Parts: sequence; C-alpha cells; structure tokens
Amino acid sequence: MAEGLKPTGDKKLDQAVRQWLQYDRNPKTSSLVKHMVKDGAVEALKKCFSSRMEFGTAGLRAAMGPGVSCMNDLTIIQTTQGFCRYLEQSFGNLKERGVVIGYDARAHPPSGGSSKRFARLAAAVFISQGVPVHLFSEITPTPFVPFTVSHLGLRAGIMVTASHNPKQDNGYKVYWGNGAQIVSPHDAGISKAIEENLEPWPESWNTEEALKTPLLKDPYQDITTQYFQAIQRHCHHREINKNSQVKIVHTSVHGVGHTFVQSAFEAFDLHPPYPVEEQKDPDPEFPTVKYPNPEEGKGVLTLSFALAEREGASVVLANDPDADRLAIAEKQESGQWRLFSGNELGALLGWWLFHCWREQNSDVAAVKSIYMLASTVSSKILRAIALKEGFHFEETLTGFKWMGNRAKDLLDQGKSVLFAFEEAIGYMCCNSVLDKDGVSAAAIAGEMISYLATKNKSLSQQLTTIFEEYGYHISKNSYFICHNQEVIRSLFERLRNFSGKKDSYPSECGRFSISAVRDLTTGYDSNQPDNKAILPTSSSSQMITFTFSNGGVATMRTSGTEPKIKYYTELCAAPGNSDVTHLKKELDDLVDAIVENFFQPVKNKLQPKPE
Repeated sequence: MAEGLKPTGDKKLDQAVRQWLQYDRNPKTSSLVKHMVKDGAVEALKKCFSSRMEFGTAGLRAAMGPGVSCMNDLTIIQTTQGFCRYLEQSFGNLKERGVVIGYDARAHPPSGGSSKRFARLAAAVFISQGVPVHLFSEITPTPFVPFTVSHLGLRAGIMVTASHNPKQDNGYKVYWGNGAQIVSPHDAGISKAIEENLEPWPESWNTEEALKTPLLKDPYQDITTQYFQAIQRHCHHREINKNSQVKIVHTSVHGVGHTFVQSAFEAFDLHPPYPVEEQKDPDPEFPTVKYPNPEEGKGVLTLSFALAEREGASVVLANDPDADRLAIAEKQESGQWRLFSGNELGALLGWWLFHCWREQNSDVAAVKSIYMLASTVSSKILRAIALKEGFHFEETLTGFKWMGNRAKDLLDQGKSVLFAFEEAIGYMCCNSVLDKDGVSAAAIAGEMISYLATKNKSLSQQLTTIFEEYGYHISKNSYFICHNQEVIRSLFERLRNFSGKKDSYPSECGRFSISAVRDLTTGYDSNQPDNKAILPTSSSSQMITFTFSNGGVATMRTSGTEPKIKYYTELCAAPGNSDVTHLKKELDDLVDAIVENFFQPVKNKLQPKPE
C-alpha cells in the first residue's frame, strides 16, 4: 500500500486503493481513503472500491464521496477522458464543433465535490485535447444543455446534476450531437473507453489553465437570450396574459429554477409568479424538504400552499431542482389543494398545444404531419385525442432519451412534433429542446391557466371536459422498494412461466381477464402475429405490460436508478362512459388484484412506497 499504509488482506481491494491513491489529487478524498485504510475499515473500503459506477444511457448517478463507486474529481476525470476519446472516434470534426457543459448547485463539502467543480474538471479534460468547450459560468436548468447542443450545432453536451435525488448524490448526464440523450450502443462504447483511459492525462487536473484558454467560451448570456426567444413561438395569447388576474405561486425547491421561470413568465408577458422565499435560492442542503422531488406528493409543497393562501393564489407550479420537470397543484372549491398527476398534466398540456396549433392553422390537411409522443408507461389519453383529431400519436420506451431521439427523426423528416410527455412529470412542449423542460412548460402552463380563466374554467374543470370528450383515462401508479435482485428476478420469472411452461403468462389476475401480454425484457408480444414485440427490448431491465379485457393496462418494471419495482396502471373508458366513481373503484380493485397476485408483497418482503 502507498505511503506505509497497511494492506487489508484483500489483494484486489489493495490494488484498487493503491491505484486510487496514485491517481487522486483531491486532498479530501485522498485523506478519507487513507483514514479508512489506517482504521482497517475494510467494509467501508469495499463499498467505495468494489465496483465502478456503471455508465448507462442516463450517464452516471451516485453519491458523492471517495472511490470508484462514487462521484468525485477522479471518477469525473476518468469518465470525461473516456467520453472524449469516444467522441473523437465518432466525429471527425470534434475540434471544430466542441461540446457544452452545464451544472446545478449541488455540493458535498466532506469530499470537496460539487457540480461546478466537476463541470470545470470535465472542461479541463476536453481542452487538454484541443476540443472547444462552452462552459456555463453560472448554474443553469438541465434543458439549457440540449438546447445549446442543437442551437450551436455542437457534438455533445454534459449536464452535471442529480436532478431530484437526495442531497448527497450527483450525476453526469450526456447528450449526443443530435441534441437528445444518448441511447445504446453509445453507453457501452463510452463505458469501454472509460476503462481504457483510467489514468489521468497530464493536463486533466489543470482547471486554472483551462479557464484561461481561448478554447473556453461562456455561452450563458447568448443562450439565455436565444432560449427565451425560442419558447416565445408557443406564446399565442399575449393580451390575455398581460391582463390576467390569476395569481400563481412558484417554487424551485432549492434548485436552479427561480430566475429562469421568472424570465419565462416575463417572455410571455405573464405577471411574475410569487416565489416561495424559503426555497427560491439554490441550496445543496435542501433544508425545507425531506425529498427535493415535487413528484413525491404534497409534502414538498407545504410552504407553497401557505404562500398561496396568504396571497390568494389559486395555482402552484413546482420545478424539481434541475428544472426539467414540472408539478402543478390547484385550489379546489372545497378549499383543498389538488396535486395533478403527470398523466393529468400530460392530458391538459397536450390538449392545449393542439388547441393553439389548430387556432394558428386553417389548412385541415396539415394535421397529418403533426405528431405527439408518450412513453409506454404513460397515459394513453393522447392516443384518444389523436384518433379523434386526426394527428399521429406514437409510443416509445420509458424515458426521454427515446422520445427525444424519435422527435429528432420525425423533425428531420419534415414532421412537426407538438408535444411529448412521460408520467413522471416530464414534458417537452417546445421542440427546440429535445428533452423534458420544466421552464418552458411552466410558462406555457401559465398561459393555459390565464386563457382558461377568461372562460371561467379551472384546470380541474378543463380536465373533466377533456375526459368527457375523449374518454376518461384514470391512472394509478406506485412502487415497492426491494434491495434484493434475486427476489426481483424470481418475481418476474414467475410471471413468465406462470403455468410452469416457458412464455406461459397469466391469463387472469383475480377476477380480471387478461387479453394481451407484452414483455420488453424478452421481446414477447402476444398482440403481434409472430409474437415479437415492435418496441426495442432490453434483457438488462424487467418490464411486462398486461392488457385487460375491461380496458385496463398495467405495466410492471424495474427502475434503472433506484431499488424500486414500479407499477403503472390505467383504465381507458370510451367517450360517454362518465361514471367516474365506478371507474375509480374498478381500477382500485384491479390494482389490489395485481399487488396481491403478481407482486405478492408479504411473500417477497417488499416495502410499500412511504407515505
């Protein structure tokens, strides 16, 4: 071991630690590792060094701290060196086009890591190889990175953020030259290149020199101006916005969103939303919330509701900390607050964007070149609207990487992609950004709310109107926590071999009859003539969708970033069937049957979602 440190007795571990101490120049992470060795903390060392963070299509996401399993200076350098080499192999003009790097406000004082420091180290790596870098001088929302890739015609983008994860985490999100997140096989290619470039290059640590070179540019002012110009294409009711009496509260949940949402409202001539003072400034400690994730429920919005009551505001908008997602709550006539689900907001925003498009386009035939997209676990409401209105609707696999890439393909064919969404409160309302964007979505929602107010309609009332016209779509999504991979594997394998034979999926669940099964882990789809699924399959993740005879659809899948087995259920009723109480009861019963018969939480020791 280095510098007279005692070996642990585990050769592989000792070798990993030795290499780490040889490469790492961050005094805090080096010191943490040396103390662990000195104290004989073998289990702690194993946690840090037993397996390197896996680079996937979502890039990296892990806790900040020392070792190859954590986000820190050295793993950022190693990752960026691999990414740089992979880009050099992929593009002949990398040194002419360059890359963009953005970051949020996360920081971890014990290990000396922060998003800003990681972004600067990544910039130093590229600059050491003669690659121009557009490094934002200030924190930005995640959508600004894909916007910059597309707007400046760059070869790649990196966003250092862990979005709405707990405060100790950070992440490294990667965009390709088409402006969308990377998809396979790029993740495997980058991963291989990282393994081949683990030793830091001579200039990789030299952030001070990198910041002085003419290869480094700051896109902040130009991109901010261009972004707010681009989203104004979706502002159609300036006079209504200027005169609107609707009061709106906004929270950025200690993240980056405050300044940008204020500017987006200004770009639409909307009155500025009331900011939640305790949460408007970026704070890596997220002191006022247990989880900085507005998707987790009303607990995150307690301060927002209190401010809304004081100001007489009827709507609350909430971004997650990197401002790529948007949650909305509305005060009901009863005085209670209603937090809309991602599927309900998808219905509202999809309706609104089509409504605005139709107002602007008198050519009836033009609707044939209009597309909307949603992930396969999201509501089918857009499909119902598309069937009636004549535009195209397509489903993709889960995640905006698929929707962003498909949107780019369609745009390149001269089609118009009006909207894409996923149930996890992610919306692409403006195709200048080929990813979810909570900033443009906030302004567009602000205009929709103002417009509806002129018709004396609330969001809740408009949602009912949509359901009555296109059919009720009622969904119920949740998850179980499970840290045991073997339990997860056997749970899904039982469903694949239900009657003891291969591909013998269940034909019923409790009293509910199953009409079709699609398994995107194995590529099986009973709805296709050859039983082969059309959507891409992945054997590395679990995902089975059951279609029921009563109009219900249920998907069970594992999470790529968390120890969760998620389920997504929806009951799609035909237009005219508006007995909501009955529909909700039917869906509740279906979910209970799926939980009892397919998840078997008691037998499998699954923890339910915490309330």
